[in-house]
Amino acid sequence: VQLQASGGGLVQAGGSLRLSCEASGNIFSINAMSWYRQAPGKQRELVATIVTRGSTNYADSVKGRFTISRDNAKNTSYLQMNNLEREDTAVYYCNADLVVLTTKVLKRIWGQGTLVTVSS
Repeated sequence: VQLQASGGGLVQAGGSLRLSCEASGNIFSINAMSWYRQAPGKQRELVATIVTRGSTNYADSVKGRFTISRDNAKNTSYLQMNNLEREDTAVYYCNADLVVLTTKVLKRIWGQGTLVTVSS
C-alpha cells in the first residue's frame, strides 16, 4: 500500500495550486485522509482532514483559502489551495488511515512530500 502525492510547484502569491494524493495497493477501506505541511525550520503541522462521509477540518491559517476533498472511487484526496501566501511555502505531505485488504489491520500511511513554493 502506498500514497503518491503530486501537484506541488512554484506559484506567485495570490495564485492557486491543487495537490493530489492517490492511494494504491491492497486497500479494503480508507477512513480519514489528511494533508500536513512542514516549512523550513518548523515542525510538521496538520493542514486539513477529510473523513469518509466528507466532514472536514482545517487549520485556522488556511480556513477560507484551502479546500480538501476526496474521490472515494479513486482512493484520492485533493487539496485545492487558493490565494496562496508566502507563509504557505512548505513541503506538503498526505496521509491516509486505511484498512489493508489482506490483514484487515488499520494503518496510517504517508505519501512522499511535494514542495510548494510561493513567491512574492
